[in-house]
Amino acid sequence: MAGHSKWHNIRIRKGKQDALRSKLFTKLAREIIVAARLGGGNPDANPRLRLAIEKAREHNMPAENIKRAIQRGTGELEGVQYEEVTYEGYGPGGVAIMVECLTDNRNRTVSELRHLFSKHGGNLSESGSVAWQFKRQGVITIPAEAINEEELLEIALEAGAEDVVPEEEFYRVLTAVEDFHRVRETLQERGLPIAEARLERTPLNTVRVEGETAQKLMRLMEALEEHDDVQNTYANFDIPDEALASVS
Repeated sequence: MAGHSKWHNIRIRKGKQDALRSKLFTKLAREIIVAARLGGGNPDANPRLRLAIEKAREHNMPAENIKRAIQRGTGELEGVQYEEVTYEGYGPGGVAIMVECLTDNRNRTVSELRHLFSKHGGNLSESGSVAWQFKRQGVITIPAEAINEEELLEIALEAGAEDVVPEEEFYRVLTAVEDFHRVRETLQERGLPIAEARLERTPLNTVRVEGETAQKLMRLMEALEEHDDVQNTYANFDIPDEALASVS
C-alpha cells in the first residue's frame, strides 16, 4: 500500500492534473453523469453524486458544466451513455493493477488498455484475477501541516474512521465504505483541509519493484491514468523512496 499511496501523494503535491484540465473535466463529468443516472439528480439523496460534485468543485469545474452533466445523467439533456467497467491485469514485476473505466464503447476500451499493458511490459488478465488482492474502502487525505497525528486520530476515530496512516506530507484517514461520507463531513466541520477524498481499492499486499522495472511500471501507470476512459487506477506496488523520486 505504501508505494502506491506515495505515488498518489506525489501527484497531489505536484498538481499534475492541472496540466490536463480539459481531460480532467471530461472524467469528472462522466462520473457525475453515471452517478445521476444510477441514483437520481438530487445530491442530498445520492451520496455518489454528492461526492462527484464536490470533487468537480475542488478542481474548479464550472457550475454550468456540473449542471449539464447532471441533466445528461437524468435524461433531461441528450448525451452519450456510459457504462462502468473494471479491468484487471499485471504490470512489470508482477504488480497487480485494477483499472476502473467509464466507457461508451467497451470493445474499444479493452483493446486500447490491452495495448497499453502490452506496450509497457504488462498484460491484461481475466476478471477476478487480481481483485482479491484489494479492499474497497474510503480514503481521506489530510495535509500533515494542518494538524498533529494524535489530534487527527482522536477526531477521526470518534467520527467512525478505522485508522489514520501518516505518510510524509499527508495523513490518510481510512474508513469503511458505509462510513466514508460521515467521516468526511465530520473532518470538514472541524475545519480540516482535505487534499483528496475518494473510495479506493486498497491493496492487501505489496510487491516491491526497483530500477528499470519501477520505471516501466510508472510509465504504464501514467499511460493508464491519462487514458480518456480511465477514471481510477489501483496497484499493489511498493517502490523505495529514492526510486520513486527518480521516476516521478
